[in-house]
Order: sequence, then C-alpha cells, then structure tokens
Amino acid sequence: MTDSTTGPDQVTGATPDNAIRNADRAEDGPVLAADGKPLKASLHRALRREKLRALGLIAPLLIFVLVTFIAPIADMLFRSVENQIVTETLPRTVAALDDWDGQEVPDERVFDALARDMIVAVEEKTHTRLGSRLNYETTGISSLFRQTGRDVDDVGELYADQFIELDEAWEDPMTWATLMGSEDYLSEAREWQARADEGGMFFDEMPPSFELRDGVSDVLPQTSEMFQQFARVMREQNGEAPTGEEPWNITYLTLYEDLSTYTDAADRFSGQSAELIEQAAQAVDGFETTDMRQTFLDIDEDWGSAETWGTIEAFSSPYTSGYFLAAADLQLTPDGVERQPEDQRIYGLLFKRTLFMSMVIMFSCIALGYPIAYLLSNLPMRTSNLLLILVLLPFWTSLLVRTSAWKVLLQQQGVINDVLVWIGIVGDDARLQMINNQFGTIVAMTHILLPFMILPLYSVMKTIPPSYMRAAKSLGATNFTAFRRVYFPQSIPGIGAGCILVFILSIGYYITPELVGGTTGTFISNRIAYHISTSLNWGLAAALGSILLVVVVVLYWLYDRIVGIDNVSLG
Repeated sequence: MTDSTTGPDQVTGATPDNAIRNADRAEDGPVLAADGKPLKASLHRALRREKLRALGLIAPLLIFVLVTFIAPIADMLFRSVENQIVTETLPRTVAALDDWDGQEVPDERVFDALARDMIVAVEEKTHTRLGSRLNYETTGISSLFRQTGRDVDDVGELYADQFIELDEAWEDPMTWATLMGSEDYLSEAREWQARADEGGMFFDEMPPSFELRDGVSDVLPQTSEMFQQFARVMREQNGEAPTGEEPWNITYLTLYEDLSTYTDAADRFSGQSAELIEQAAQAVDGFETTDMRQTFLDIDEDWGSAETWGTIEAFSSPYTSGYFLAAADLQLTPDGVERQPEDQRIYGLLFKRTLFMSMVIMFSCIALGYPIAYLLSNLPMRTSNLLLILVLLPFWTSLLVRTSAWKVLLQQQGVINDVLVWIGIVGDDARLQMINNQFGTIVAMTHILLPFMILPLYSVMKTIPPSYMRAAKSLGATNFTAFRRVYFPQSIPGIGAGCILVFILSIGYYITPELVGGTTGTFISNRIAYHISTSLNWGLAAALGSILLVVVVVLYWLYDRIVGIDNVSLG
C-alpha cells in the first residue's frame, strides 16, 4: 500500500526528475498557472473578464445617461451654431452672392439664381421655414418669402408661352421626358405609368429615379439641371413621374438661356427632339425677354433692399455665431457685429437678474433652513422624525398648487395684506404689492426649495457628536463660542451641498417665476421656454441654454477652487 502522506513530490503527482525540471523552468522562464499557461497572462485575462462584467452591470445606467443627458446637451450645443437651412434652401443664391459688394442691390445673375432656388423651395415647402429663420435677424423677411412663394410659379411663364406658341409639342410632358431622359429610364417610366393607370401597383410604390440621357448635360446644362430638380421633386413630394406633368415655367427660361448660348445643340439629338431643338434655337433670338430683377421687385419691393440681401449673405454660412451674439444683446449685420438697439437689450439684464435672485433665494434658504436642521438634529429621534415628515410634506403636493397658493396669499386682496390691514400695520388704501415682482418670486421659490437646503444640513448635523459641544463648554467656552468654533465648521459640508442644490435648481426654474414674477421677477429660463414653445427660435434658445450651462459650470469650478468640492457632503 502506498503512503499518501509522503513528500511533496507525491502531492503534486510529479517525479523527482520532473520537479527538478519544473524548478529550473521557474527560474529560467515565466511562472505557470495550473493550466500550464503563463500566470501573468492568466491574471490579465481574469482582470479583463472582471472589467467586462462590471461594464455590463453599469451599461444600462451608462446608456440611460448618454441618451437622456449627454445627447440632449450635445444637440443643444449643435443647435446654437447650426445654420444650414440657408445654404440648403438657396444654394445657387448663396454661391452667386460670393462676389456681392454688400452695398447696392445684387445684379441680374443673383436674381436668376434666386428664382431657381425659390421654385424648388416652394415645391418642397421649405421657403417659409427659411423666412422664419431670417426673420429672427431682420423683421419682415418672413412675409417677404411667403409673398414670393405665392407668385414665383409665374417666373418664366413668358418663355413657356413663346415655346408653346412655337410648337405645341413643348406643352407635352413626354416631349420633355424624351428630350432629357435616358432610354432605360423612359422604358421603366412607361411600365410604371401603365401599372399606375391600370391600378396594378401598391399605393406606396415610387416611380423610378430619373436618369439623364448621355450628353444632354453638356449641351443643355442649365435645362438638364432644372429638369432633374423637377423630376426629383415630383417623385419625392408627389410620388409621380415627370412623364405625366409639364415642367415648371422656369425650365423654359433655362432652355432659352441654353439655346442662346449653345447654337449647335440640335446636332447632339436625333429624331423629333432634334427638330424641336433646331426650330427653337433658330427662334430664340426673337423671343421677348424679362428682367428677373424687376420681376422680383414687382412681387415685393423689399427685394430691392440691400438690408434684405445683407441678411441672406451674412447668414449664408452653415454655422453661425448669430445666436450667441443675440444672446449677448449683439447682432450680426452686413457691416459686422453691432449692439442691439437699446430697447431690445434684454438678455444681459435677465442673466444678471437670474444670478442675483438665485443668490438671494440661496441665502434665504440658508437663513431659514439652518435653524430648522439644527433643531431636527438635536431633538429626540421620535420627535425629529415627526417634524422631518412635515419638511418632506411639500414634496407630496403639486408644484403648481404650491405656487398658486402663494398668489392667493400675496396678492393685494390676499390673506397677508388683509391681516396687515386688520392689525393696522398698513392702510387699506396702501396695501403692499407682493406679487408679480421679484419679492413674490423670492418668497415662493424659497418656500419651494427650502427642503433641498434642510435635508443636506440635517444629514450632516446628525453625524456631529453632541459631546463636542459639551467638551467645549467644559473648557470654558460660551454657547456662542462653542457653536462658532466647534459646531459650525463641522456643518459647512452640509451648507455647501445645500447651496449647490438650491442655486442650480433655482437658476433653471421657470414655472414659479412665470406665475408670480410678473415683468420684473422672471428668469432667463422663462425666455428660453418662450423661444422653444412660442417663437420657435430654437437656435437662440439653445444659445441661451448653453450660456447658462457655462455659467453654472464656471460657478461650480470657482466653488471648488475656493471651498473645495471635497468639503461638500450629504451626510
């Protein structure tokens, strides 16, 4: 029988020779794990598994924070500088304005580009959005774009009439489709149209994408570009093929311009298309023409204002500082950055008022909350728990109800004024104005935010041993000295936490100031809410929100530098 308690060689299942070789290998090479792999690699692999497991546990919270916090902030920052609507809606006009001197009304070339851009914008229904965007900068542009959108369809009608009078075939959509489209596209379009006429297709089946015939863009570049736009809009907006509708009037204008430039256009076509092009090329020299600038001036005389064109040119960049300038009571003009008119400088005042009133509310909460928290922390547990329920009771009541209650209490015919008149402190004809002003906002918000000051203070004060105060008094300190030198310094972390909570919450409040603030007690957040929900100037709202975010971060940084964020405690 073998003895199971013999030497270590038998315990490891190795012979003496193997043990010697393993020892030599341990001295000469890496230490091996039980599976024969290097111990260092095994440890790294185990640590990596632990990190992945930890990441998997926090992944839902991380995704939630990214989606609900980081992504909205990033979107707000982007919206505060984004201005792509001008270049997307008026690409030709923006390019034509590159050489504009900014003094006189632009030349015919710019108006010609505007006509083409406006036709497409009207069909895509984006011209009103553009007008609203530019109206933030110059009042009246919104109505200018709406008026132009109603009449721009007639631009080029004179040329359409002359081409159709020359040959009625120009009025046939198939003439244009045959002239511009490739053979493959025409074949697919005919099949699609046949199924549409027979009702043999799904309701959402789109017509085939338009494809130009080879070489047509070299001969009729402007016409082919405009017809492509027409075909794309017809397909995307109306779900129809260009084979079933006559092109826009401005397409005839581009055809006139191309035929006036390229006299040999007919040589590139064959069949009926060549005959039509040759006939039209010979006749265009005798066509009656229009002045595009005068056409737009007839639609609206504001197109003759350099200020209108200066606004379009100033905001033609895909990104703009205009929103941030407006938030700082400045404006971007064709002549550069200028201050807003004095009666329109409101945002600087609102920022100062917001910071001042938030500070007052914070100090009011400290003055009221510190004694309450001190009392709660030094009463017997049974009594302090009962009183703590009263502190938390406002959280169980709607914010709107609490704010509305202050309107009832503070108004001139309210409860507080009635009591003051009854005891003779004020006369009935001299009732105090305590609502719809800064006083009403401070009172209502102090009441609403007071629990956010009491709870951190109470949680910190509860951890201060009462024996410290007794020891100070036993060494000869008065009650005030013991409090000032022993108790108060230990409660500062709770004050810091309460201040941060109250200040950050108050700086972003808008419901309470909206209800009780009137004209002098509203915050910058009320203006942000106005631009988001009423004026729909989301860019300016995003810029104001970004500035407010930066102010809070800077104040938080200053607090960390002066007091130290490590000294903040919630208990």
